[in-house]
Amino acid sequence: MAADRQSPAPVELVDTAERLAELVERLSSAGRYALDTEFHRERTYWPRPALVQVAWEEGPVRVALLDPLAVDPSPLADVLSGPGEMVAHACEQDLEILERLCGRGPARLFDTQIAAGFTGHPAANLASLVKAFLGADLPKGNRLTDWTARPLTAAQQAYAAADVSHLLPLADAIAAELDRSGRRGWAEEECEALRRRPHGPPDPRRAWWKLRDARSLKGPARGVAQEVAAWREERARSLDVPVRTVLADLALQAIAHQAPSGAHGLSILRGMEGRSLRPAAARELLDAVERGRRLPPEQLCLPPAEDVPRELRAPVGLVMAWIAQLARREGIDPSLLATRADVASYLRGDPESRLSHGWRAAMVAAPVRALVEGRASLAFDGSGSLVLEERSGLPFSG
Repeated sequence: MAADRQSPAPVELVDTAERLAELVERLSSAGRYALDTEFHRERTYWPRPALVQVAWEEGPVRVALLDPLAVDPSPLADVLSGPGEMVAHACEQDLEILERLCGRGPARLFDTQIAAGFTGHPAANLASLVKAFLGADLPKGNRLTDWTARPLTAAQQAYAAADVSHLLPLADAIAAELDRSGRRGWAEEECEALRRRPHGPPDPRRAWWKLRDARSLKGPARGVAQEVAAWREERARSLDVPVRTVLADLALQAIAHQAPSGAHGLSILRGMEGRSLRPAAARELLDAVERGRRLPPEQLCLPPAEDVPRELRAPVGLVMAWIAQLARREGIDPSLLATRADVASYLRGDPESRLSHGWRAAMVAAPVRALVEGRASLAFDGSGSLVLEERSGLPFSG
């Protein structure tokens, strides 16, 4: 029966410790479960979880909405650490929230967005995948609602439940397509890489990498940028406010370039107009500037280089054109195959490059290496498509 003609999954509200204990017991015996979260972080540094939705198969699919504003959700750690597989969609931020709420992420993970990228659905949202694979329409209209308001409306509950009630059949449909194409192992490899990746805020020493001109900074300006950005990051965490409310990027860039030594010099910089830091905060900021000016070179955390050697810059453009063609031919999200940064990293000889390991090594890295070493060449096949061919070595004679 088509998913859009099925009866909606029954929804249970979990807002007491007793109900949560019952839910954990039921989920612990499930072979897999779907999970999603609703949260806000516009006015805070840390995401503010407002709802945790889970679905599991108990005969029909069942759905529970866990209210983290009413009950401590940390007992879910027993489910996450168990043998069941967590099914989620584009779950990078969900993993961050779970690690903060429960102290860990799942032991096994299947991300439907990643997996769908191997079936010709690049970076697809959940609604489009549910429509494409299940023929169902997800409810609209509550994506930007206030999830911290209580009580939740019936429309909010329906929207939140729909986000997980379709995930298990969607995972089945995507997995079946992956099995037909022989790419299930690739998808599982990518989901495992996501699961193992660190989630959450960056190392404060690397926060300056996000500045627009980070790679163009020279000399002491780099140390100042590193120390001031780290101070901003740590202060934002301690106050639980967005980093921009502590210090704007423009102000941070101006401080890095000018390295003011006093409150007056700080106050006249661009981005500081109209701002009045409390004396203690201003002193901390100026101390960070001084630390940055004196930072030993070995303590400087430099952003990863983006450029390849000059002689390889042209080949990178050719490689990216071929990768785009390969992605179209194979029906794979191009960003899953390789990004420009992946190619640059690989050509620099970085052993941690994504192209050096797993399924990409044979599918992407080996042809790329042959191309840049002159053992292969790119040509148009007459229909406008690029093909990779063995190079003859013969000059073009016209």
